[in-house]
Amino acid sequence: MTTRKRLKIHLLPFTVISSGAVIFFMEQGHAASPPPVTPDTGRRQPISAQTPPASAKGSHLQKKEKIPSNSEVIMVTGTHIANSRIKSPTPISSLSQSEIQNQAPSNNLADLVNQMPQFAGSTTPQNSRLSLSSGLAGINALNLRNLGAERSLVLLDGRRITPSAITGIVDINTIPQQLVKRVDVVTGGASAQYGSDAVAGVTNFVLDKTYTGLKIDGDSGISDYGDGINYHTAVTGGFGFAHGKGHVLLSGDYAHQDGIYSVDRPWNFNGQRIIANPEYASGNGQPYYIRVGNAGTNYALPGGIINSSTGGVTNSLRGIYFGQGGSVNHYNYGSLSTSSVTVGGDHALANDGKDIGLEPMSDRKNIYGRLSYDVAPWMTLYGEGSYNQSEYIYNAGPQYLSAIKLSGSNPYLVDALGSSALQNVSSVTLGTTALDLPYRRTDNRRSVQRYTFGGEGNFTLFGKPASWNAYAQYGVMHSKEQIYNVMNTAKIANATNAVRSSTGQIVCASSLTDPSNGCSPIDWLGTGVISTAAKDYVLGNPWREERFQEIVSGVNLSMIPFATWAGDANIAVGGEYRDERASGYVPTQYQSGWSVGNFLPTFGHYDVKEAYVEGAVPLAKGLSVNAAVRATDYSTSGYVTTWKIGGTWQPIQDILFRATESHDIRAPNIDELYNAGTSQTTSVLNPVTGATETVLSRTTGNTKLKPEKANTTTIGAVITPRYTPGLSISVDWFHTKIKDAIE
Repeated sequence: MTTRKRLKIHLLPFTVISSGAVIFFMEQGHAASPPPVTPDTGRRQPISAQTPPASAKGSHLQKKEKIPSNSEVIMVTGTHIANSRIKSPTPISSLSQSEIQNQAPSNNLADLVNQMPQFAGSTTPQNSRLSLSSGLAGINALNLRNLGAERSLVLLDGRRITPSAITGIVDINTIPQQLVKRVDVVTGGASAQYGSDAVAGVTNFVLDKTYTGLKIDGDSGISDYGDGINYHTAVTGGFGFAHGKGHVLLSGDYAHQDGIYSVDRPWNFNGQRIIANPEYASGNGQPYYIRVGNAGTNYALPGGIINSSTGGVTNSLRGIYFGQGGSVNHYNYGSLSTSSVTVGGDHALANDGKDIGLEPMSDRKNIYGRLSYDVAPWMTLYGEGSYNQSEYIYNAGPQYLSAIKLSGSNPYLVDALGSSALQNVSSVTLGTTALDLPYRRTDNRRSVQRYTFGGEGNFTLFGKPASWNAYAQYGVMHSKEQIYNVMNTAKIANATNAVRSSTGQIVCASSLTDPSNGCSPIDWLGTGVISTAAKDYVLGNPWREERFQEIVSGVNLSMIPFATWAGDANIAVGGEYRDERASGYVPTQYQSGWSVGNFLPTFGHYDVKEAYVEGAVPLAKGLSVNAAVRATDYSTSGYVTTWKIGGTWQPIQDILFRATESHDIRAPNIDELYNAGTSQTTSVLNPVTGATETVLSRTTGNTKLKPEKANTTTIGAVITPRYTPGLSISVDWFHTKIKDAIE
């Protein structure tokens, strides 16, 4: 837990906010913005439930309505129709600017967004420490409805954001947090509006593009245990020029957190475990699993423990474990013991996660800039760029070998137990967390650049207000993932196979036939016994570099071409082109042969062309229908059509009913198509023999993958009782079925 204090002092025209050890915030002035889709009440609420101000009611029915030329183009999330009065049949929730400022951690907006009930199972720097082969370590990625981050599309001002990994995942930390004025969350399929990846929905971060003034803030914190020191500072400024025609925005921030590399916490020493109930039998009323205390792992100890032996009296050596300097001890299996857990006895001897990192060391830098200019009453041109650099260092914990097999004639084993104890013993199997070996450490470095150029504006078409926008965007991600102190499987085998030479020295058996192979024998029996030469021989630091490039361009037009007897029909049309490609580099020596981190470079490319049409048509008073269809052509998997149809019915002012049905897709990403293969060794329990076996798992891409398809039905209601101003209740039922899911 991090200790923080917060104090607010309002001094007009300045606002000063003080929090924690070093927090300050200064702001002066703010340019007028178009009305937000939701009132700025500081509460999360469904934007589709809002009623326009009285002065605006019915204005969409007026003929030749004109939008002032200097007004910002209206952005409504979940649709390309630029009309905030359209009631969306899709559930949309919004975080207002005041809520973000009051509640969001100053250096991590993702933490606030993840508190919304729509999100579950999101990727964070804390839980992604070992997501190395996917390139996700250190990323903050959103996961809508727990359908997977790859099925949750993230947008910035309605446009795709350059991913932070070749899997297409977006790191929320690359967004300029101080400029975010609204976060809109669409739950339910939105592929017809936004394309692939929107199976679970869309999260759209809307920036305050007309901000004027200066904001400076900083904060620091420390955990209740005196570790995990963190600090953050950010500066944002904006100003207009040329009599308001032009506007400049600049924003930058820096955040650092010390790593917490061990879990030295009382709650981690209670030895709580869930194990199979030894008293369970079918029909006897006992639970299959029980929770026990004072429990610990019994098959892998810091200095090694013998789990089984063959030859002689089978398993006669089971339970012998080795301590400091190779001391020989006998393990007490306690009052209850399974194949992996001991209750009581010597349960506290195991590491059991005490030496695995709780928080990574993180270092993050962001800079964002935007320049816009009104070149005509109907056209604003803009250019924006951003650069993000981050590094995350994790303690991945001790080494882990659950099934080291030593020959009965192994000289280290003979010296420890004596030849009489090993009489007729052909081998022993040892489990160890190898306290003598340095802990594994991961270092993930990533930079993301994004440059966007475009234009937007409002004009009159068919005597009605219309709006347009067009843009082109280039983004590139560079990453380097490195794992330190990884075991080389072949060298581990060579070093473990120790023998005595003719001179009586302990050497590697392989060195007898190849004296120059550099092998140094390793002693697994105890702590403080492994030589420096052995450590240097068996360990390495595999790494990989990756590069991901994305080009996106799009054009959108929102208009009112005709009207029905119930009101104006809003239509939006547009198209998008996207090109994605990946490349990488891994030294040959690190492409195979390691317990983890057998990286291979990924090379691949695809492009996609899309066109869509969307309409919102009133059918009667309080009743309207919304529909969209998108045609998509992938260079890898061919053509696909997505669609969505929904409607809203508001019989009285206090309640609105809504329903949607959508057909969505998620196309395979670069990683799923072209991953050259990652492999790692892992341990599994053999159900036949009951023994733990070491196996090699391998994951590769598949260029024959087709888009997965999803059908989502959503039915709900929004209640906004007039007698309780500010209260909004949203209730929805949804059902999503995914066919041909890509896993």
